[in-house]
Amino acid sequence: MKITGAQILLQSLKAEGVDTIFGYPGGAVIDIFDVMVRQFSGDFKFILVRHEQAAVHAADGYARATGRPGVCLVTSGPGGTNTVTGLATAYMDSIPLVVFTGQVPTPLIGNDAFQEADIVGITRPCTKHNYLVASVDQLATIIKEAFYIAISGRPGPVLVDLPKDVMQSKAEFIYPTKLNLTTYRPTIKAHIPSIKRAAELIRHAQRPVIYAGGGVITSGAHEELRTLAEMAGFPVAMTLMGLGCFPGTHPLSLGMLGMHGTYRANMAVNNSDLLLAVGARFDDRVTGRVEDFAPGAKIIHVDIDPTSIQKNIAVDVPIVADARDALARLVEVLKKTGRSVKSKEMLKNWHASITAWRNEQRLRFDRTSETIKPQYVVEKLYEMTQGQAIIATEVGQNQMWAAQYYLFDHPRTLLSSGGLGTMGYGFPAAIGAQVAFPGKTVIDIAGDGSIQMNIQELATVAHYKLPVKIAILNNGYLGMVRQWQERFYDNVYAHTDIMASPDFVKLAEAYGALGLRAKSNSEVETVIREGLQSDGPVIMDFVVEREESVYPMVPAGASIKDMILV
Repeated sequence: MKITGAQILLQSLKAEGVDTIFGYPGGAVIDIFDVMVRQFSGDFKFILVRHEQAAVHAADGYARATGRPGVCLVTSGPGGTNTVTGLATAYMDSIPLVVFTGQVPTPLIGNDAFQEADIVGITRPCTKHNYLVASVDQLATIIKEAFYIAISGRPGPVLVDLPKDVMQSKAEFIYPTKLNLTTYRPTIKAHIPSIKRAAELIRHAQRPVIYAGGGVITSGAHEELRTLAEMAGFPVAMTLMGLGCFPGTHPLSLGMLGMHGTYRANMAVNNSDLLLAVGARFDDRVTGRVEDFAPGAKIIHVDIDPTSIQKNIAVDVPIVADARDALARLVEVLKKTGRSVKSKEMLKNWHASITAWRNEQRLRFDRTSETIKPQYVVEKLYEMTQGQAIIATEVGQNQMWAAQYYLFDHPRTLLSSGGLGTMGYGFPAAIGAQVAFPGKTVIDIAGDGSIQMNIQELATVAHYKLPVKIAILNNGYLGMVRQWQERFYDNVYAHTDIMASPDFVKLAEAYGALGLRAKSNSEVETVIREGLQSDGPVIMDFVVEREESVYPMVPAGASIKDMILV
C-alpha cells in the first residue's frame, strides 16, 4: 500500500526509535503535523518551543544528556534559517542531530516563493551532511542515511529538507535495513602497531598527563579512561567538553585546562614529558600559543576524526580510532607488558609537583565579601545537589564558574556550548535534558545577558510543567566581555552594561513559573533550597558582585603557563 511522504517520514522515525521531537509548525510542514496528530499521536512526544533556535538547542541538550540523536522539525524559510545557530553549535561540538526543515514545493524552488530559503546551501558549512529530498521514493533511504551519518564516526548534525509536494506524494514504505555508503566509512578500530608505540611511550613517561576531551564522552570511554589513568597513575586534565569523562573528585583529576583552567592542570601540561590526548582537538582555548604548548612532551593523539590530527599541533603517535576502542586496546597491551612498580615509583616526584601546584594556587574567591560572589552560588548548587544534577550553562563568566566550581563526576551531566560559544544555549538545552530525564534535577547556570536570548522558552517549561531550574548570576553586565574591557581596554565598558534587564522574579511569575531572589550571602542557601524543592520551573535570581572576574585567565596569544591569577 502506498502512503504519503509525511507518513513515510514518521514511520521512519519510529523505525529509528525516535520518541521525542522538538519543533515548530508552519505551512510547508503542515501535512507532517496533521499526520502526526491523526495517526501517530501516541508514538512521539512533541515539544512545541517558542523559537526554532530553541528547538535545535533543546534537541542538542537531549542528545548530549542521552547519547541518542536529537530530532527537530521546523518549517521552511525563516523556520529553517532560525536553526542555523543551533546547527553550528552542534557541529562545533560534534553532537548528533537530525533536523527536518520544510521546503516549498519542488516546482517553486528557485522562484523566490513565499518562505523559500536555500537551507541546504546555507547550512552546508555547519552540518556534517545535508539533503534536499527530490522524490518521495528517496525519502526512507535518506532518513536512514541521515541517522547513520549523524551518530557514526565523529558525530554531528544532519539536515533533511522536505519539499511540501514530496510530503504529499505517495510511495510504498520500505525502510532499509542496511546501508552501503562507499565513500563514508569511519575508522573505528585502532591500529595495533600505533597502540604498541603509544604503550612504549607510556611505560617510560616520568611526567605524563592525559588530556581528555568530549570524544571520550561521545564514545562512552569514561570507564576505559579511568582504568588507564588508575593503572598507570596518570593525572587527567579535561577540556570544557570533557568535564565528567573522569571524576572531578578523583585524586588524579587536574580539573579543566586552558584559558580558564586550573593552575595545576596548565602547569602539569606545560611541564609534561608525555601528553596522551584523547577525543580532543587542541582547540586554541586549550593550547594558548601553540609553539609553547607542552614544549617538552611527546604527544599521542587519539581521535576518530583524521582531520583533527596534526591540524593544530604536531604529534608523535597519531591514532585514528574510536576513543573507547583505542583506550581498551591500550589498557590490554599495557596489562600484558606491564607498567612496573618501578615505573610507578618514577611518578612520585611528578605527583609531588602537582600537589605543590595545587596547594600554591587553588581556585579561590573572597569569602568575606558582603555581596554575593558568583563562585559561592555555584559551590552551593554543587553542595545542595550533591553533585548529582544535570548542569546546562549559558556562555561567558557563568559558564566558566560552573566549569571550575561544580565538580562533574559523571559523563553527560554538563551541557555547554564549547566550540561556538552560543549565548542562549543553556536554557533550551536544559529543556531537552529535562524532557529526556523527567525525574532528574536539571539546572541552567546563566548570566543575565545570556538568559534573555531565549527567555521566551519560559512559556515552554510552563506549558509542559518541566521543572527546569534557572540560576541567574546577575551582575548587570555582559560579564566576560566586561572583564576583557577591564583588563585590556582601560576599563572602557563599551556597551556591556545591561542594568536595564527586567525584574526576573516578576518575569517568571508572568510566565507561570516561580521567581526567587537573593541579594545577600545569607539568602543564597534559602533560595536554592526553595528552588530545588519546587516541582515546577523556577528562576533563582542571584544579585552578585558586579565586577567579579574569572581567574585564572590566560590572555589571548599567551602561553598557558602565563596565567593571570588575580
